[in-house]
Amino acid sequence: MNTLNLQQIQKTERLTDAFRIFNELSENLAHSYQGLEEQIARLNQELAAARNERLTTLLEKEKLASRLQQILAALPAAVIVLNAQGLIVDCNNHAIDFLGEPLIGQFWANLVACSLQPVFESPRERQLRDGRKVNITHSSLGNDAEQIILLSDVSELRALQETLVQQKQLSAMGEMVAGLAHQVRTPLATAILYASQMSKPALADEKRQQFSEKILERLHYLERQVNDMLIFAKQGRMAMQSFSLKHLLAHLAEAMEGYAGEFSIDNRVAADQLLGNEDALRGAILNLINNAAEAGAGRIGLQVQAGETGSIEFAVADNGPGIAQDQQDKLFEPFYTTKSNGTGLGLAVVDSVARAHGGHVVCRSTPGKGSCFTLTLAGPCEYALGLSAGMPNNGVSL
Repeated sequence: MNTLNLQQIQKTERLTDAFRIFNELSENLAHSYQGLEEQIARLNQELAAARNERLTTLLEKEKLASRLQQILAALPAAVIVLNAQGLIVDCNNHAIDFLGEPLIGQFWANLVACSLQPVFESPRERQLRDGRKVNITHSSLGNDAEQIILLSDVSELRALQETLVQQKQLSAMGEMVAGLAHQVRTPLATAILYASQMSKPALADEKRQQFSEKILERLHYLERQVNDMLIFAKQGRMAMQSFSLKHLLAHLAEAMEGYAGEFSIDNRVAADQLLGNEDALRGAILNLINNAAEAGAGRIGLQVQAGETGSIEFAVADNGPGIAQDQQDKLFEPFYTTKSNGTGLGLAVVDSVARAHGGHVVCRSTPGKGSCFTLTLAGPCEYALGLSAGMPNNGVSL
């Protein structure tokens, strides 16, 4: 009996301990569940805050994208985006207005070839099919794989510049006419005098031939003055067409047949067909050659060679007295001359012709050692056809 009671007491104690342990575990579980609920609530709050922040960021980005789209559409220029392969992947409405549709998916190089024509007087500009002129700028995007191209309409600016140039030209023409009056009157009076003497029956044949040559010389002088006036007045507005370089050089050689000194032509350009105004170029180069002859040069050399980026250089070098540095700085200014009977238009015309062909003219001279004038025309992409780009770029020396 006592043993049975003892067992019951032990069982009761074990049950009591089990209930106590169960209660402790229940309390721990309740505390853990409460903590878990609090953590879940905190995470839900953080998630909601992050979601609200993300939504706010997305709304701001949408507003910014919309704003950028509005700015892009309002830009007074065409914007074109190219991928790494040169395909158009995006553009604005101005690009469609300039170049037509469709643009997306086209190669930019093909579009340039068919819709953007070169502008002779400005290699950085192109002309649209409707006649408008645009300036082209390229920029790489941040990843260096894509490019953005900006086409700005400069038609109105060019029209204003041309108007300003015309006004300046009108003013210059007035000054030129006043300055040329005696330059024309003197040779004209001389030619009239010689012509009046030729009508005399008793005039010897030798004298008649001499007077005839004098009259022809004066008339050629007057022709050069008139040509200079016309070219200077045009200021780059010249008709461009294909012509033969050999034909041009042959005319120059023929014009110098009466030169008392030594004249040579060295052609180092492989191609013969060029694009430009042959008459204007011939007159400009003859101006350089005649200036050297009038300065007293005993030897004059004309060298034609391919320059950088396929350009063409006409270099006229002489062994004359040379030009002082202070005079070199003013050589190409209209109406500046060091000659007692000069008009100051010769070198200004040379500069005008060079710029009309997208090029320039420079002078290198040392007093007592001669001079070299180099007239450079733009490269083959816009002006010359089939030049030998590998030709050496050597200077001319005599």
